[in-house]
Formats: sequence, C-alpha cells, structure tokens
Amino acid sequence: MTSALHTSSLTSLPLLARGKVRDNYAVGDDRILMVASDRISAFDVIMGEPIPGKGELLTQMALFWFGKLGHICPNHLTGEAPESVVTPAEVAQVKGRSMLVKRLKPIPVEAVVRGYLAGSGWAEYQAGQSVCGVKLPAGLQNASKLPEPIYTPAAKAEMGEHDENITFEKTVAMIGLDLATRIRDISIAIYKAASEIALKKGIIIADTKFEFGLDKDGALVLMDEVLTPDSSRYWPVEGYKVGANPPSYDKQFLRDWLETATVDGKPWGKTAPAPKLPAEVIEKTAAKYREALTRLTA
Repeated sequence: MTSALHTSSLTSLPLLARGKVRDNYAVGDDRILMVASDRISAFDVIMGEPIPGKGELLTQMALFWFGKLGHICPNHLTGEAPESVVTPAEVAQVKGRSMLVKRLKPIPVEAVVRGYLAGSGWAEYQAGQSVCGVKLPAGLQNASKLPEPIYTPAAKAEMGEHDENITFEKTVAMIGLDLATRIRDISIAIYKAASEIALKKGIIIADTKFEFGLDKDGALVLMDEVLTPDSSRYWPVEGYKVGANPPSYDKQFLRDWLETATVDGKPWGKTAPAPKLPAEVIEKTAAKYREALTRLTA
C-alpha cells in the first residue's frame, strides 16, 4: 500500500467536487477522474484521520464487481489508465486508487436493494411491518433473510444531509415509469448475481445501493462505486445469526467506537468536528476492508 491520502491535490485538472470519499476532476468535457481518498465518514461526518489503503481497496473491489456484472448493465469505465491524464508528479496520488470514467447525467435516485432486514429497514419494519412502502411478512427478526430481495430507493441528499427513503411510486413521479422500472429491475438483477458470487466466498451481502446515469445517447449506465463495504452491508457467513446484528466488513467497528467517544469530556454529538481516532480504531477498520477484498478475490 502507498502512504495514506486524506485529500488529493491535483493541479493539472479542474476539481469538480469532493465527496465524503472521492475527489472528482474534469478530464475534458466527456470524462471524470475519480480519485478514492482514504477518508472515512460515519454519521455523515468525515473523520480527521484517514484509513491507510482504504481508497485502493475500494477501487480494487469496485473494479472486481464491474468486471463481473457488465453483462447485466454497462458501466462508466472508459478502459483508459487514470495515470495517463495527470502529470508525472501526480501519478502517486492517482495510481491504484482511481478510475477514469465517462461523464454522465446522474439520476437523482439511490437504487437500494435489500436481501436481509437490517439497519433502518429493521427499524421501519418494527414500526409498521413494511420498508419504504413494501409490505413484508409478519414474524421477521433482525437480520432475517427476506423471501425475495426488495427495492427500496432513496432520494439523493445534498452533501452532509441524510438521503431520504422514498417509495417506488415517488421515483416514478421523479424520473418517469420506464426509467424507474428499468433501474429497479436492473438493480435487483445485479444484487442477485453479486450475492451468489459473494456467498461462494463466505460473504453475505445484506443490502447495497447503486447509482446510475444516462450517457449522451440516453442509455442507462451503472456509475460511481459498486458493491464496496462503503455502499453495502457485508456479513461473514460464519458470524451470521438471525435475531442479532452480525459482525460486518464495513465501518461498523468505527461507528461502535464513536457511539462511546467523547469530545472535551462530553459524549460526541455526531456533528463535526469528529473525535480524534486512536491508532487501534484506524488499524482495525483498515483490517476489515482488507479482509473483505481478500475473501472476495481469493
């Protein structure tokens, strides 16, 4: 792994935006260089300390999945080397952690697919036996496998705000019936295919979210990251048990630590600035990401 990169600083390309993890730069008017930093966020707050190697691991995992799922939906990769569009002095910031992608018109819907009841879905089910307007059978427990994967979209929020769970009908009102239906059906197909692949490696993908865009010809394209521990809930098969929160390959270790963290002697209020992360939390979080990629690609 190279040294940790909290924030990239390329000067040879115009900066388009910095997200929670990715820094996006314009390459002409038709491509974007997506640089995955080692930043990590929790409760919508970016931590001050990076997780060494995280950006490289996320990029390798996304590329693994793009390679496996291209037959279901085209993706945004150009096939060109990211290093080819920066200066020699900037290659170290880009190498291994970047994707050179097509510039698309993003669709303002997060396509969430759930195969298991967890997180906000479990909380919503307890309140009304449904998730995002999808009625579910009685008697399900925390971490129960659903009879069939369900599609529970979210409206994309502004930076720093929480995405809002919405119904399928709301997505139809936002983007039209044809596009909403295609996104739903493709998302479920991708989730099912990926779940089968992961299960053979001892990993349960409990839920995940996808993002899509339209190319200049109006074709639907899978974009951003795909099926990483940042966008999905990964559970090791051996730790899975219905009725309890299984251990996970994502930032749950960090979230659990933050729940007990203090700032100036008071419980952290889940607003910036974040508490300083101890070395042990950084290393254990990094180890979870490494283990997920190793298991998946072994």
